[in-house]
Amino acid sequence: MKEGGGRKNGAATPCAACKLLRRKCAQDCVFAPYFPPNEAHKFSNVHKVFGASNVNKMLQDLPMHQRGDAVSSMVYEANARVRDPVYGCVGTISSLQQHIDLLQTQLALAQAEVVHLRVSQTKHISNHVLSPTNSGSPSSKIMASHSNPIFDMDMVVDQASYHDSLWP
Repeated sequence: MKEGGGRKNGAATPCAACKLLRRKCAQDCVFAPYFPPNEAHKFSNVHKVFGASNVNKMLQDLPMHQRGDAVSSMVYEANARVRDPVYGCVGTISSLQQHIDLLQTQLALAQAEVVHLRVSQTKHISNHVLSPTNSGSPSSKIMASHSNPIFDMDMVVDQASYHDSLWP
């Protein structure tokens, strides 16, 4: 039932749980598949937070195919509880939620700025097209647009056709 070779040549190498609890590791040890001897820190934290007896009961009450996930969850919660004894993993979740809220606010501000810049660009283009000083041909409008760019980009806009698409 061991995964990863906790037992060698018939001699029993106790799993991390049995080693910490100072007991003989039986062939059918419920902890052995999930707490190998080289990962003693995993069981140590789980034991501190949940207690070996409770972990044993939880694992025995679960079907075999769910035990690995349960152990992963217990190890995660135990490690979080050791780092933050008051909040545990809820503190981590709360911190991540606050970070998400901050990023969503920043995204909304950036999107609003993009809309503002587009509206400003549209007003600038429509004012430029409608101004009486720019009554030349469409090619002169393109050249005027290129010589006085709206943004610091090498961008040429056919303002005559752009104006027509805005004002049907």
